[in-house]
Amino acid sequence: MSLNQLIENCKNNDTKAQGELYKLFSSKLFSVCLKYSKNYAEAEDNLQDAFLTIFNKIEQYKGKGSFEGWLKRITVNTVLQKYRSQKVFDIVNENSVEDEELEVDEDDLSIDYLLQIIQELPDRYRLVFNLYVLDGYSHKAIADMLEINIGTSKSNLARARQILKQTIENYKTTQSLQSL
Repeated sequence: MSLNQLIENCKNNDTKAQGELYKLFSSKLFSVCLKYSKNYAEAEDNLQDAFLTIFNKIEQYKGKGSFEGWLKRITVNTVLQKYRSQKVFDIVNENSVEDEELEVDEDDLSIDYLLQIIQELPDRYRLVFNLYVLDGYSHKAIADMLEINIGTSKSNLARARQILKQTIENYKTTQSLQSL
């Protein structure tokens, strides 16, 4: 069955088609959920919620643009909506933000370790860091998506980078001491 036919069948509430769509895209969308969730279990819950939203809104997909891109937007928005409702963001004055660059030497750290410490960031910092650094959104777009001001987005990114920098420095120090 073609993707277009699968989408049409999902629009007609065909549960078999919905199952096929889930099988086809769940692993890709789970990685999106994992990136924005605190842990694996929360990512699983977010994936289920995202698919419920997808099936409820699939009528809105008109075939323009990438279907996978549409699925990812729905998934990100579903996850972010949970955090918006929890009010995890601290509002700050935009002028008080100092952003520092975070440089990582890939030879010293594994990608798994980096992903782990990013996932351990507090919600507000992890969300902004992922949206800005990993997904390339602007602070304005992040502010709109999370319903915060631009200064809060910038502040949360700066704080995320500070935490990551300190965590990486601590890790490197520990590794150096262990090699002695």
